Amino acid sequence: MNANKLEFQEIYEIFQPKILRYLTHLAGESEAEDLTQETFVKVHQGLENFRGESQLSTWIYRIATNTALDRLRSPSFQHVVQSSLSEDLDEIKITDKAICPEEKKPLIEKQLIREEMNECIRGYIEKLPENYRTVLVLSEWEELKNNEIAEILGVTLDTVKIRLHRAKTKLKEELETHCEFYWVEEMPCSVK
Repeated sequence: MNANKLEFQEIYEIFQPKILRYLTHLAGESEAEDLTQETFVKVHQGLENFRGESQLSTWIYRIATNTALDRLRSPSFQHVVQSSLSEDLDEIKITDKAICPEEKKPLIEKQLIREEMNECIRGYIEKLPENYRTVLVLSEWEELKNNEIAEILGVTLDTVKIRLHRAKTKLKEELETHCEFYWVEEMPCSVK
Protein backbone atom coordinates (compact mmCIF):
# COMPACT_ATOMS: atom_id res chain seq x y z
CA MET A 1 0.00 0.00 0.00
CA ASN A 2 1.47 3.36 -0.94
CA ALA A 3 1.83 6.24 1.52
CA ASN A 4 -0.94 8.40 -0.01
CA LYS A 5 -3.51 5.62 0.34
CA LEU A 6 -2.40 4.95 3.92
CA GLU A 7 -2.59 8.64 4.70
CA PHE A 8 -6.09 8.86 3.22
CA GLN A 9 -7.19 5.76 5.13
CA GLU A 10 -6.05 7.33 8.40
CA ILE A 11 -7.81 10.58 7.54
CA TYR A 12 -10.98 8.68 6.68
CA GLU A 13 -10.93 6.72 9.94
CA ILE A 14 -10.44 9.88 12.00
CA PHE A 15 -12.90 12.18 10.25
CA GLN A 16 -15.63 9.94 8.81
CA PRO A 17 -17.67 9.68 12.04
CA LYS A 18 -17.40 13.43 12.65
CA ILE A 19 -18.39 14.35 9.09
CA LEU A 20 -21.28 11.86 9.11
CA ARG A 21 -22.61 13.38 12.35
CA TYR A 22 -22.17 16.90 11.00
CA LEU A 23 -23.92 16.14 7.72
CA THR A 24 -26.74 14.34 9.53
CA HIS A 25 -27.47 17.53 11.47
CA LEU A 26 -26.99 19.73 8.44
CA ALA A 27 -28.85 17.82 5.71
CA GLY A 28 -30.78 15.12 7.52
CA GLU A 29 -30.25 11.44 8.13
CA SER A 30 -31.52 10.37 4.71
CA GLU A 31 -28.83 12.39 2.91
CA ALA A 32 -25.91 12.12 5.34
CA GLU A 33 -24.45 8.77 4.21
CA ASP A 34 -24.31 9.77 0.54
CA LEU A 35 -22.96 13.22 1.32
CA THR A 36 -20.28 11.75 3.57
CA GLN A 37 -19.12 9.39 0.85
CA GLU A 38 -19.16 12.20 -1.71
CA THR A 39 -17.13 14.37 0.68
CA PHE A 40 -14.44 11.74 1.11
CA VAL A 41 -14.25 11.11 -2.62
CA LYS A 42 -13.47 14.81 -2.99
CA VAL A 43 -10.99 14.70 -0.10
CA HIS A 44 -9.21 11.75 -1.71
CA GLN A 45 -9.08 13.50 -5.08
CA GLY A 46 -7.80 16.75 -3.60
CA LEU A 47 -5.45 15.38 -0.98
CA GLU A 48 -2.29 15.66 -3.06
CA ASN A 49 -3.12 19.32 -3.78
CA PHE A 50 -3.79 20.16 -0.12
CA ARG A 51 -1.27 22.91 0.63
CA GLY A 52 -1.68 23.03 4.38
CA GLU A 53 -2.69 26.70 4.42
CA SER A 54 -5.45 25.74 6.84
CA GLN A 55 -5.88 22.88 9.25
CA LEU A 56 -6.80 19.56 7.67
CA SER A 57 -10.02 19.45 9.70
CA THR A 58 -11.05 22.89 8.45
CA TRP A 59 -10.39 21.85 4.85
CA ILE A 60 -12.46 18.66 5.24
CA TYR A 61 -15.36 20.48 6.94
CA ARG A 62 -15.32 23.06 4.15
CA ILE A 63 -15.57 20.31 1.52
CA ALA A 64 -18.40 18.67 3.50
CA THR A 65 -20.24 21.98 3.90
CA ASN A 66 -19.97 22.84 0.21
CA THR A 67 -21.06 19.34 -0.78
CA ALA A 68 -24.10 19.54 1.48
CA LEU A 69 -25.06 23.05 0.41
CA ASP A 70 -24.83 22.06 -3.25
CA ARG A 71 -27.23 19.19 -2.56
CA LEU A 72 -29.57 21.30 -0.43
CA ARG A 73 -29.78 23.94 -3.16
CA SER A 74 -30.42 21.48 -5.99
CA PRO A 75 -33.93 21.63 -7.48
CA SER A 76 -34.43 17.87 -7.11
CA PHE A 77 -33.68 18.03 -3.37
CA GLN A 78 -36.02 21.01 -2.90
CA HIS A 79 -38.86 19.03 -4.49
CA VAL A 80 -38.27 16.04 -2.18
CA VAL A 81 -38.14 18.28 0.91
CA GLN A 82 -41.41 20.03 0.05
CA SER A 83 -43.14 16.68 -0.48
CA SER A 84 -41.87 15.21 2.79
CA LEU A 85 -42.74 18.35 4.79
CA SER A 86 -46.35 18.21 3.66
CA GLU A 87 -46.50 14.49 4.60
CA ASP A 88 -44.95 15.25 8.00
CA LEU A 89 -47.51 17.97 8.71
CA ASP A 90 -50.32 15.51 8.01
CA GLU A 91 -48.87 13.07 10.58
CA ILE A 92 -48.35 15.52 13.46
CA LYS A 93 -50.83 15.07 16.27
CA ILE A 94 -50.75 16.84 19.59
CA THR A 95 -51.67 14.57 22.49
CA ASP A 96 -52.31 15.30 26.14
CA LYS A 97 -49.80 13.68 28.47
CA ALA A 98 -50.64 12.56 31.96
CA ILE A 99 -48.78 14.47 34.60
CA CYS A 100 -47.49 12.39 37.47
CA PRO A 101 -44.83 12.78 40.13
CA GLU A 102 -41.28 12.47 38.85
CA GLU A 103 -40.44 9.34 40.81
CA LYS A 104 -43.45 7.51 39.34
CA LYS A 105 -42.68 8.22 35.69
CA PRO A 106 -41.77 4.98 33.97
CA LEU A 107 -38.42 4.86 32.19
CA ILE A 108 -40.09 4.17 28.84
CA GLU A 109 -42.22 7.30 29.17
CA LYS A 110 -39.10 9.40 29.76
CA GLN A 111 -37.53 7.93 26.64
CA LEU A 112 -40.63 8.66 24.56
CA ILE A 113 -40.77 12.23 25.86
CA ARG A 114 -37.07 12.72 25.07
CA GLU A 115 -37.60 11.40 21.54
CA GLU A 116 -40.61 13.66 21.04
CA MET A 117 -38.68 16.71 22.25
CA ASN A 118 -35.65 15.85 20.10
CA GLU A 119 -37.83 15.35 17.04
CA CYS A 120 -39.41 18.76 17.54
CA ILE A 121 -36.01 20.42 17.98
CA ARG A 122 -34.56 18.61 14.95
CA GLY A 123 -37.52 19.66 12.84
CA TYR A 124 -37.03 23.34 13.57
CA ILE A 125 -33.27 23.18 13.13
CA GLU A 126 -33.86 21.69 9.67
CA LYS A 127 -36.22 24.57 8.87
CA LEU A 128 -33.67 27.27 9.71
CA PRO A 129 -32.20 29.07 6.70
CA GLU A 130 -29.12 27.14 5.56
CA ASN A 131 -26.64 29.86 6.57
CA TYR A 132 -28.03 29.87 10.13
CA ARG A 133 -28.32 26.09 10.33
CA THR A 134 -24.75 25.57 9.11
CA VAL A 135 -23.27 27.93 11.70
CA LEU A 136 -25.41 26.47 14.48
CA VAL A 137 -24.44 22.87 13.70
CA LEU A 138 -20.74 23.70 13.39
CA SER A 139 -20.81 25.58 16.68
CA GLU A 140 -23.09 23.48 18.86
CA TRP A 141 -22.61 19.91 17.62
CA GLU A 142 -19.17 20.01 16.10
CA GLU A 143 -17.96 22.33 18.87
CA LEU A 144 -15.83 24.40 16.53
CA LYS A 145 -14.65 27.86 17.48
CA ASN A 146 -16.08 30.86 15.69
CA ASN A 147 -12.80 31.59 13.88
CA GLU A 148 -12.72 27.99 12.57
CA ILE A 149 -16.31 28.32 11.38
CA ALA A 150 -15.43 31.58 9.63
CA GLU A 151 -12.56 29.87 7.82
CA ILE A 152 -14.70 26.86 6.84
CA LEU A 153 -17.48 29.06 5.46
CA GLY A 154 -15.22 31.72 3.98
CA VAL A 155 -16.91 34.55 5.88
CA THR A 156 -15.78 37.05 8.51
CA LEU A 157 -15.75 36.33 12.22
CA ASP A 158 -18.42 39.01 12.75
CA THR A 159 -20.66 37.31 10.18
CA VAL A 160 -20.36 34.02 12.07
CA LYS A 161 -21.24 35.72 15.36
CA ILE A 162 -24.26 37.45 13.83
CA ARG A 163 -25.54 34.29 12.14
CA LEU A 164 -25.07 32.24 15.28
CA HIS A 165 -26.93 34.78 17.41
CA ARG A 166 -29.78 35.01 14.88
CA ALA A 167 -29.97 31.21 14.54
CA LYS A 168 -30.24 30.74 18.29
CA THR A 169 -32.81 33.51 18.61
CA LYS A 170 -34.94 32.14 15.76
CA LEU A 171 -34.69 28.59 17.07
CA LYS A 172 -35.65 29.67 20.59
CA GLU A 173 -38.71 31.54 19.26
CA GLU A 174 -39.84 28.56 17.20
CA LEU A 175 -39.34 26.08 20.02
CA GLU A 176 -41.17 28.22 22.56
CA THR A 177 -44.06 28.68 20.15
CA HIS A 178 -44.38 25.24 18.57
CA CYS A 179 -42.74 22.56 20.72
CA GLU A 180 -44.36 21.29 23.87
CA PHE A 181 -41.67 20.34 26.36
CA TYR A 182 -41.98 18.14 29.36
CA TRP A 183 -39.24 19.10 31.73
CA VAL A 184 -37.84 16.14 33.52
CA GLU A 185 -35.02 17.03 35.89
CA GLU A 186 -32.54 14.34 34.92
CA MET A 187 -33.46 14.44 31.25
CA PRO A 188 -31.41 17.13 29.47
CA CYS A 189 -32.69 18.28 26.12
CA SER A 190 -30.03 17.15 23.67
CA VAL A 191 -30.42 16.26 20.04
CA LYS A 192 -27.95 13.60 19.00
